[in-house]
Amino acid sequence: MGQPQQPDEAQAGAAAEKPPLGVGMVGYAFMGAAHSQGWRTVGRVFDLPRRPVLAAVCGRDGQAVRAAADRLGWAAAETDWRSLIARDDVDLVDICTPGDSHAEIALAALAAGKHVLCEKPLANTVEEAEAMAEAAEAAAERGQVAMVGFNYRRVPATALARQMVAEGRLGALRHVRVTYLQDWLVDPGFPLTWRLRKETAGSGALGDLGAHIVDLAQYLAGEPVMGVSALTETFVRERPLPGGASSGLSAVSSAVSSAAEAVGQVTVDDAAVFTGRFASGALASFEATRYATGRKNSLRIELNGEHGSLAFDLERLNELSYHDGREGGAHAGFRRILVTEPEHPYLEAWWPPGHGLGYEHTFVHQARDLVHAIAEGSAPMPSFADGLQVQRVLAAVEESAAKNSVYTSVVV
Repeated sequence: MGQPQQPDEAQAGAAAEKPPLGVGMVGYAFMGAAHSQGWRTVGRVFDLPRRPVLAAVCGRDGQAVRAAADRLGWAAAETDWRSLIARDDVDLVDICTPGDSHAEIALAALAAGKHVLCEKPLANTVEEAEAMAEAAEAAAERGQVAMVGFNYRRVPATALARQMVAEGRLGALRHVRVTYLQDWLVDPGFPLTWRLRKETAGSGALGDLGAHIVDLAQYLAGEPVMGVSALTETFVRERPLPGGASSGLSAVSSAVSSAAEAVGQVTVDDAAVFTGRFASGALASFEATRYATGRKNSLRIELNGEHGSLAFDLERLNELSYHDGREGGAHAGFRRILVTEPEHPYLEAWWPPGHGLGYEHTFVHQARDLVHAIAEGSAPMPSFADGLQVQRVLAAVEESAAKNSVYTSVVV
């Protein structure tokens, strides 16, 4: 007779019996590494209806993508995303590429019958996002799921904030203010990466950071932004080409001497500041910049309502600040909610109270929610339609800024 089965062995056996969900990921840089962490970890933390399997990762450089597969835990490597989509062991395509390829890959994956997770922003243009949302809606009728990766929805504190707003803790919303501040472009010698080219990134701080805060504001408020008044600026308009090479870039400054480093034109915004109005009439202010010296990844949002206020700061991501305006003045004030209790969103599977989580856990929670949506046939959140709404707000910001801050309606 064999030895009694140990608890961890029993859990492993139970997991193996669940139907697999083969994941194929396109892109393996910063965001690909974050998504890989989520897929590797989620089945070891949460009790899932399907078992994620890291089937294959794709990148253009064969040697580099094979090294990434080994490092990040993928079973195989591909150098053509079309080959990855065609694999029988891939049920879900996870897109972690620059924005200029999102639409083409997502549309092909949906047409091939795959589920799709696409990093934010959903696309580089409203037209691309509309095509993706339309394809996702058609795919949903065939039982497919398509979700956009706004991971800050998956911070337990922001998920709790959404619950509190939905419960009416703030009453009617009056004002939302949100900022996302980074400083990685302060040095004018930083090279001209793909994030600084409109043809690949779509926009600069606006799409990179602004997409996050627009989505987070709409998610927490529970309503869309209907119009904006905006300003954008590009502070450093020329930057050194990576490695001094000019391959693939047409906008190289003719003023560069043979002894100087080759430079290219920055064709996106460095910062965006805009005000907005929600559907209810509540006001909002937004600031997204990659020129806030000393700020590495500072995201903060505050919501003010008729009965109370909520505030969240990513640099203290296990906390939520809450003020109940109906309390007597002698004891009123913002109080700190430590979001680590098992009854808080996502935390039933993690550590004892007081043991905080980090940035990487948002991708674990994202994977958890997506696996459940696929297994249950439910609509994912945020959907491609949600991503399209964000894209429309970003487009309105660009239009308003081009007209010197003229109020611009979000075209639906």
